This record gives sequence, structure tokens and C-alpha cells, in this order.
Amino acid sequence: MSKQDININTDYDLICIGAGIMSATLALLVKLVKPELKVLILERLEDVALESSAAWNNAGTGHSALCELNYTPEQDNGNIDCTKAYKICKQFEISKQFWSYLITNGLIDTPKDFINTVPHHSWVTGEDNANYLKKRFEALKDHFMFDTMEFTTAIDTMKQWFPLIMEDRTEQDVMAATRIERGAEMNFGALTKKLFHVLETEYNTPVHCNEAVLDIDPDNEVEWSVEVQNTKTKEKQYLDARHVFIGAGGGSLLLLQKVEIEEKEGYGGFPVSGEWLVCKNEAIINQHFAKVYSKAGVGDPPMSTPHLDTRFIDGKRALLFGPFAGFSPKFLKEGSNFDLFKSIKADNIKPMLNAFWDNLPLTQYLVKQVTASHEDRMRDLRKFMKNAKSEDWEILVAGQRVQIIKKDHYEGGKLQFGTEVVKSKDGSITCLLGASPGASTATQIMLEVLEIAFPEVVQSEKGKALLNAIVPIWKQDLDATRFKAAVAESERVLEL
Repeated sequence: MSKQDININTDYDLICIGAGIMSATLALLVKLVKPELKVLILERLEDVALESSAAWNNAGTGHSALCELNYTPEQDNGNIDCTKAYKICKQFEISKQFWSYLITNGLIDTPKDFINTVPHHSWVTGEDNANYLKKRFEALKDHFMFDTMEFTTAIDTMKQWFPLIMEDRTEQDVMAATRIERGAEMNFGALTKKLFHVLETEYNTPVHCNEAVLDIDPDNEVEWSVEVQNTKTKEKQYLDARHVFIGAGGGSLLLLQKVEIEEKEGYGGFPVSGEWLVCKNEAIINQHFAKVYSKAGVGDPPMSTPHLDTRFIDGKRALLFGPFAGFSPKFLKEGSNFDLFKSIKADNIKPMLNAFWDNLPLTQYLVKQVTASHEDRMRDLRKFMKNAKSEDWEILVAGQRVQIIKKDHYEGGKLQFGTEVVKSKDGSITCLLGASPGASTATQIMLEVLEIAFPEVVQSEKGKALLNAIVPIWKQDLDATRFKAAVAESERVLEL
């Protein structure tokens, strides 16, 4: 079928592929800064926020490095590297400023639908881990982002912070913990739906669901021609766009590989599925009001960091423990079992093989996780809750993640945790790859995409003024006064 035989729509300034938190954030930033730009969102599934952004498909932690120990690694010389912690903490506050702006301007309401205060804790057992946590506390406590952090080795204090974990523990147990009270619990699914509602009702920016993107090709008249097929009617159409953002979660890599840009070369992906233990007993749920992160096991990947979390989902309080990893060749929860195999290309097979051999402990970890029984998972939970009963907990399948594998000039290929924006030289196409702490830092990442795709808008006097009003700390070098003022204002507006 030729292009002339298929429905061809008018041009768009921006097409976002995937209706999750990333596309919602980017599209709304674009419309806030320059409302006349024509934006369209395409989603393969029947509704928005059904993959990684869905509430049960992610941890719901407002990732701000208040409790996540993998953001503060111990170096070979014994020092604690806090660089990533400072960066992520600022990025989450930028997200909070964006959401606060939307509330202040009457675009969204009821912040408790998507954000609530739940104290963030780190908790470890054993002398070595306790020594590490003390060093981490000493490294962070004088920095203005973390100067409200508390540290304790006292069991009585921990009983006040998280009594459920302290049941049947004695003074002989070697433990240490930290606490910061301003931690956040997030429902990114609810937030994403609010953002798309604003786009549709206030900015005439539609989300077309049940539309699968088949290909993205260069176009002579505009930058890109996006080939789309309706999943129900099988009707195809070509949509012309000056800019395309691929924000399809785990599915982004497969689309990027179809785009004719050299920057895509060498990228591969390693899919990891997840599961939670979810508590069914209301009495137990009500005994725990905290997010408690511990340390990953020796040789385990950062994604395996165990945590016991209070959640608020659709107005109801919940309690989960995990994550437990699994393996599926799918790149999306609603993906295909052929996704991994389709992603293997001539330019990435060497990096993928190198990454596989360099990460054999990860493979061993996944095999162990995949073969684990309910009782195996309960044994892991009992390291947190000594008296946990199997009948009080059930398994819930979480979202699918694809970790980045990329070329490394020295090693041939490496597995990379985190997120990365891949862009064409002219910035007309951008693609987000990777996973955590993605959703929490969505505003920062999408501001970077906005700069890449629409530099003339961002650099204009009007654009600078608007962005300064929307996210005042974005381009600032923060000091204690500015940071604390930003936190206080966001807490006031977000009712934290």
C-alpha cells in the first residue's frame, strides 16, 4: 500500500509516542511555554498510564536520595560519594515545583491523589552495614539538602520509626537507621492522568489510544513521517511531525532502532520484570507508616534493593515489600515474547554479549529470583518482619523494565542503570531509554528534551521567563536559602 493510498494528516510540531508520565510532562511543558505548537500523543493501549507509570508497576517512591543507598556508594578509599544523591534530590524538587505551579494556576487539583508525605528511612543490619550507614550519614548531614536527617543505632528509636520491623528484636541485634520526614510517596498513574486531562481540556492536545507506531521515517517536506496503525480497525495513517519524542518505556528501544539516525547505533536492552509482595491484612498495613530501604545483597544489582513501603493508591493505604526480579523477553508488560530477539542487531550484538559476560552475577541473581517460590519470597520478607505470615501476603506482578546496554570503547559493551536521552544531531528526534529513577525526575529529563527539540523557544526571553516561573530552581546553583524556600513552598502547595 503506498503512502498516497493511506490517510495523511496535517503536520504536527511534536508527536509523543507513549502515554506515560514522560510524554505527559513534555507535552504540557511545550504547551505552557508555547501554546500555539501543535502536539499529539499516540498510545498503543486502550488508556493512558497503563505501563510503567501505573501505580502498581513502580515503587511509588519519590526518589530524592533520602533513603536509597545505591545513590551513595562507598569508594575504594572508604569515602562516600554523594554526587548522585545531590543531583537526584534537586531533580525531585524540580518535579515538585512543576506540579506546584500547575496547582497554583488551577490546572490540577487534589494533590493527595498523587503525592503524600511518608517518612523515608534507610535501615541495615550487621556491623559492616551499620558502619557504612554511619559514614553515609556523616557525609550527608551537613549538606542543606540532608541536614534534617536523623541517625540512630538505638532499638527504642527504631521502634518509634517503624515498629513492625522491630517486633521481636533485642539489643543484641546490630542495626542502624536514618530518617528524613519530608519523604514522598507517589501515585504516578494518578498524576499522569491529571496531566493528560489538562492537555485535552485546556490545550486541545489529544491522546489517540489504540494506535501502534510501526515506523518513523525521514520526510522531504517536514522532519519525520510516523506510520501508525489502529490496533482495532487495522487502518494505517501517516502523521507528519517536525519533532518526535519516543517515550514508550521498554518499547522505546525497538522504535529507536527503526529510526535512520547514527546515534542509535550500539544500543541494546536487557529486560527485567518485577513482582511485589502485597499485604492483605488491614491490621498489619496500619502498623507501618514508612518507606524503609535496606541494602542490596552482596553481588546483587541495584534494582534488587529491598524495601518495605507504605503506599496510597486510589485513596486506599497499602503495604508492599520487594522488589523481586524476574525475567521475560518482553520489553513491555503488554509486549511480545519476541521483543528481546527483535532487538538484537549487527551493531549491538557485541555490546550485548560483552555486557552479558560482564554481568554473570546478574544472570545468576535473575535465575534465582525466577525459580523462587512464595515461601522463598516470604523468607526475604522475614528479614524485615520476623513474624510475617504467608497467608497475609500475595504476589502482584509489577512493570517491565529494560536496562540500557550501550557500546563502550574500552570494554565493548556495558549494562547501564538509570535513564538516558538519545537524540539526533539536529534534535528533531529524541528517545528516552532506561528505568529508575525516571518518573521522579521526569520534569528534569523532559526539560532537557525541551531544550534539545525547541532551543529557540527555551532561549527566548519569553520562554526563559515562563520556565523560571514554572521551575524556579531548574538552572540555579542552589544554596541552603534557595533550596529550603523551594521545599517549603512546594510542601505548602502540595499539602505535604
